[in-house]
Amino acid sequence: MIHKLGACLLALGLAAPALAADPAKSLEEARIAAGEVMFRQNCMTCHSPDTAKNAFGPSLSGVIGRPAGSLPRFAYSDALKSSGLVWTEDNLRKWMADNEKLVPGTRMRHVSITDPAAQDFLIAYIKSL
Repeated sequence: MIHKLGACLLALGLAAPALAADPAKSLEEARIAAGEVMFRQNCMTCHSPDTAKNAFGPSLSGVIGRPAGSLPRFAYSDALKSSGLVWTEDNLRKWMADNEKLVPGTRMRHVSITDPAAQDFLIAYIKSL
Protein backbone atom coordinates (compact mmCIF):
# COMPACT_ATOMS: atom_id res chain seq x y z
CA MET A 1 0.00 0.00 0.00
CA ILE A 2 2.90 2.38 0.67
CA HIS A 3 3.99 2.43 -2.98
CA LYS A 4 0.43 3.20 -4.07
CA LEU A 5 0.07 6.09 -1.65
CA GLY A 6 3.54 7.29 -2.64
CA ALA A 7 2.42 7.42 -6.26
CA CYS A 8 -0.67 9.36 -5.22
CA LEU A 9 1.41 11.79 -3.21
CA LEU A 10 3.68 12.24 -6.23
CA ALA A 11 0.63 13.02 -8.38
CA LEU A 12 -0.51 15.55 -5.79
CA GLY A 13 2.98 17.05 -5.67
CA LEU A 14 3.09 17.44 -9.44
CA ALA A 15 -0.11 19.48 -9.22
CA ALA A 16 1.27 21.76 -6.48
CA PRO A 17 2.31 24.63 -8.80
CA ALA A 18 -1.23 24.86 -10.13
CA LEU A 19 -2.64 25.15 -6.61
CA ALA A 20 -1.60 28.79 -6.44
CA ALA A 21 -3.74 29.75 -9.47
CA ASP A 22 -7.10 28.34 -8.30
CA PRO A 23 -6.70 26.31 -5.11
CA ALA A 24 -10.14 24.67 -5.11
CA LYS A 25 -10.05 23.65 -8.78
CA SER A 26 -6.42 22.62 -8.61
CA LEU A 27 -6.96 20.53 -5.49
CA GLU A 28 -9.76 18.63 -7.24
CA GLU A 29 -7.52 18.16 -10.28
CA ALA A 30 -4.82 16.78 -7.98
CA ARG A 31 -7.32 14.37 -6.40
CA ILE A 32 -8.36 13.21 -9.86
CA ALA A 33 -4.71 12.73 -10.90
CA ALA A 34 -4.02 10.72 -7.74
CA GLY A 35 -7.19 8.72 -8.37
CA GLU A 36 -6.04 7.93 -11.89
CA VAL A 37 -2.82 6.51 -10.45
CA MET A 38 -4.85 4.39 -8.01
CA PHE A 39 -7.19 3.29 -10.83
CA ARG A 40 -4.29 2.21 -13.02
CA GLN A 41 -2.74 0.25 -10.15
CA ASN A 42 -5.90 -1.35 -8.77
CA CYS A 43 -8.72 -1.33 -11.29
CA MET A 44 -7.56 -0.98 -14.88
CA THR A 45 -6.49 -4.60 -15.22
CA CYS A 46 -10.19 -5.46 -15.31
CA HIS A 47 -12.12 -2.20 -15.82
CA SER A 48 -12.04 0.29 -18.68
CA PRO A 49 -12.54 4.00 -18.14
CA ASP A 50 -14.02 4.14 -21.67
CA THR A 51 -17.83 3.97 -21.96
CA ALA A 52 -17.58 2.03 -25.20
CA LYS A 53 -15.35 -0.70 -23.80
CA ASN A 54 -15.89 -3.40 -21.25
CA ALA A 55 -12.85 -5.38 -20.26
CA PHE A 56 -12.86 -8.41 -17.96
CA GLY A 57 -15.12 -6.21 -15.81
CA PRO A 58 -17.59 -3.52 -16.89
CA SER A 59 -16.60 0.04 -17.77
CA LEU A 60 -16.65 2.34 -14.75
CA SER A 61 -17.43 5.43 -16.79
CA GLY A 62 -20.70 6.89 -15.52
CA VAL A 63 -20.96 4.37 -12.69
CA ILE A 64 -22.00 6.95 -10.05
CA GLY A 65 -25.80 6.82 -9.86
CA ARG A 66 -26.08 3.66 -11.96
CA PRO A 67 -27.90 0.63 -10.59
CA ALA A 68 -25.47 -2.22 -9.93
CA GLY A 69 -25.44 -4.93 -12.57
CA SER A 70 -27.21 -2.82 -15.19
CA LEU A 71 -24.61 -1.89 -17.81
CA PRO A 72 -25.54 -3.45 -21.15
CA ARG A 73 -23.07 -5.79 -22.79
CA PHE A 74 -21.74 -7.21 -19.54
CA ALA A 75 -22.60 -10.55 -17.89
CA TYR A 76 -22.90 -9.69 -14.19
CA SER A 77 -23.28 -12.26 -11.44
CA ASP A 78 -26.82 -12.97 -10.30
CA ALA A 79 -25.78 -11.70 -6.86
CA LEU A 80 -24.86 -8.27 -8.19
CA LYS A 81 -27.86 -8.03 -10.53
CA SER A 82 -30.26 -8.80 -7.68
CA SER A 83 -28.44 -6.70 -5.04
CA GLY A 84 -30.64 -3.63 -5.45
CA LEU A 85 -27.55 -1.42 -5.08
CA VAL A 86 -27.16 1.92 -6.75
CA TRP A 87 -23.56 3.04 -7.10
CA THR A 88 -23.44 6.00 -4.74
CA GLU A 89 -20.17 7.27 -3.32
CA ASP A 90 -21.01 5.52 -0.05
CA ASN A 91 -21.69 2.20 -1.76
CA LEU A 92 -18.50 2.52 -3.80
CA ARG A 93 -16.55 3.01 -0.56
CA LYS A 94 -18.14 -0.13 0.90
CA TRP A 95 -17.38 -2.02 -2.32
CA MET A 96 -13.76 -0.86 -2.33
CA ALA A 97 -13.33 -1.85 1.31
CA ASP A 98 -14.84 -5.33 0.97
CA ASN A 99 -16.90 -6.11 -2.10
CA GLU A 100 -17.59 -9.68 -0.99
CA LYS A 101 -19.08 -8.44 2.27
CA LEU A 102 -21.27 -5.91 0.46
CA VAL A 103 -22.47 -8.39 -2.18
CA PRO A 104 -21.89 -12.02 -1.18
CA GLY A 105 -21.60 -14.17 -4.28
CA THR A 106 -20.14 -11.50 -6.54
CA ARG A 107 -17.71 -12.81 -9.14
CA MET A 108 -15.28 -9.93 -8.73
CA ARG A 109 -12.17 -10.91 -6.82
CA HIS A 110 -11.85 -9.56 -3.30
CA VAL A 111 -11.03 -5.87 -3.03
CA SER A 112 -9.58 -4.25 0.07
CA ILE A 113 -8.95 -0.54 -0.37
CA THR A 114 -9.76 0.63 3.12
CA ASP A 115 -7.77 3.87 3.32
CA PRO A 116 -10.28 6.76 3.14
CA ALA A 117 -7.83 9.00 1.24
CA ALA A 118 -7.25 6.32 -1.40
CA GLN A 119 -11.02 5.87 -1.70
CA ASP A 120 -11.42 9.66 -2.07
CA PHE A 121 -8.86 9.71 -4.87
CA LEU A 122 -10.47 6.80 -6.71
CA ILE A 123 -13.95 8.27 -6.41
CA ALA A 124 -12.73 11.66 -7.65
CA TYR A 125 -11.23 9.96 -10.71
CA ILE A 126 -14.25 7.74 -11.35
CA LYS A 127 -16.55 10.78 -11.13
CA SER A 128 -14.39 12.53 -13.74
CA LEU A 129 -14.87 9.78 -16.32
